[in-house]
Amino acid sequence: MKKIFLAFLLICTTSLLYAQNQTLDKKYRPIVADFIKVVKSGNVEKLCSKIKYPLNRAYPIPPIKNKQEFIKRYKEVFDDNLIKKIITSKAETDWSDVGWRGIMLLRGDLWLDTDGKLIAVNHQSSLESKEKTRLINVNKNSVHPSIGNFEQPVLVFETAQYRIRIDDLGDDNYRYASWPIKSKISDKPKLILTHGKFRPDGSGGNHNYQFKSGDYVYTCFIIVMGEKDAPSAQLVITKAGKEILSQSAKKINPLLQ
Repeated sequence: MKKIFLAFLLICTTSLLYAQNQTLDKKYRPIVADFIKVVKSGNVEKLCSKIKYPLNRAYPIPPIKNKQEFIKRYKEVFDDNLIKKIITSKAETDWSDVGWRGIMLLRGDLWLDTDGKLIAVNHQSSLESKEKTRLINVNKNSVHPSIGNFEQPVLVFETAQYRIRIDDLGDDNYRYASWPIKSKISDKPKLILTHGKFRPDGSGGNHNYQFKSGDYVYTCFIIVMGEKDAPSAQLVITKAGKEILSQSAKKINPLLQ
C-alpha cells in the first residue's frame, strides 16, 4: 500500500536517493547538534520552541497545532525508539541536507529546516498507530455502507458542484466516490469508481489520482506547490481524450465529514 507522508511536506523518494552517502554540510552541524542536545535533555518545554507548527502527523491523525498540544502529545510522537535514534545519531554522518526540503535524519525519520526547526516526523509510535486504527474505524462507521470498506481514507475535496472522496483500498487500488455538493457524505454516492492509480507529478509533492470508466477519465490533481493563487486541488474529467469539465477544489478532512 502506498504511504502518503505528511501532507504539508510530501517528501519524495527521490530526496532519499539524492541524500544517500551524503554528509551534512559543516554549516548545519551546530544546528543539528543543538537539536540532539535538547532532545537528550528531555526538556519538553525547550523542545517546543524548536518546532514549526502545525506539526503534521500521519493521516488521519490530526496535526499538533501549538506548544500546548505538543506537550500533551509529546510521548505519542517521541517514543523511546525515536529518542534513541536522535540521541545516538552523529550530525556528521547520520544527518543529510537535502536542498530546499531541509535536513533529514537517517532515511527521513525526522526533518529539520535549515534554521533548526522540526518540520516533520515520519516515525510512528505504537500509540499513534493504535490511534490511527481507531480513527479509521470511526470513519468507516460514519460513511454510507457502500463505501465502508477501505484500508484508510485519503482525502475529501469539494468543487462548486461536487463533493469527492478518495479512499485507499490497498494493493495500489484507490476508490473515487462523488456526491452533489449539497448531499451528505453519509448518503449513498452518485458515482463510485475503483482501480484508481496514484501518480506523482514531479519532485515537489504535487500528485494526482486517476480513475477510468469507459471513455471517461476522472483525474484529481492535488497541488502542493503551485502559483500563489493556485487552488489546493483540481478535478478534470475527459471523454475520449477531450476535456469536458475542469473545476478547482478545496481539500477537506475526511474525518470531519
